[in-house]
Amino acid sequence: EVSEMSERSKQNVAHGLAWSYYIGYLKIVLPRVKRSMEEFSRANPNVLAPRETWKLHILVPLSCDVYDDLEKADSNIQYLTDLTETTLTRAGTKKRVYKHSLYTIRDEDNKLWHCAVEFATPLQSLYTMSQDECAAFSRQDRLEQAKLFYRTLEEILKGSKECAGTYRLIAYEESGEAEPHFLSRELLWHLWQQRHEEYGVHEENPPQAPSTTPDSTELNLQISSPDLPQPLRSDCF
Repeated sequence: EVSEMSERSKQNVAHGLAWSYYIGYLKIVLPRVKRSMEEFSRANPNVLAPRETWKLHILVPLSCDVYDDLEKADSNIQYLTDLTETTLTRAGTKKRVYKHSLYTIRDEDNKLWHCAVEFATPLQSLYTMSQDECAAFSRQDRLEQAKLFYRTLEEILKGSKECAGTYRLIAYEESGEAEPHFLSRELLWHLWQQRHEEYGVHEENPPQAPSTTPDSTELNLQISSPDLPQPLRSDCF
């Protein structure tokens, strides 16, 4: 009965996705991110100068609207190159390749910033579920689960010693109005904040903060109580 109730209320969807994303991907790649960036920086010393941004920037749109091509999402974001690949044998697949893409972000003053960035891919599953009648997954369900995914992943990563200092979670909620450079401004604000907060770098004209950054309007990440993660075992009471 407990299992059926959890399935009907979809209480464990995002919780399970967050753990799967961490165990099956982030725990593998994040400890190797800085080494890959260091190798790239030695060959290209003028590109990744600020070491404080040597992290994987993980985009978490609460709408679950994930773009396959960042350049099409925002023309101020341009692909630069791929970082060094990690090759492992996993689950029967020989020489499985893991890699990250490095992008150039152009700000309003035509200054170029660089960072490794990608979307949290499990959000594609949440979006697809909301489009599939068989899943009976509403738009509101999707929003609640996106919030739960973010908060669960945040807690998992905070407790991971291997991943400390290797990532930056960027949760955001796009406004209803069409903003062609919303994504680049979101990234620029986070890049500037990392330099400003961690190393005290003061710049006269920081990038304009998007309307949903914590500095301007606190993101509403409150989750309805029925959607909080539940125990996966029924004998935990």
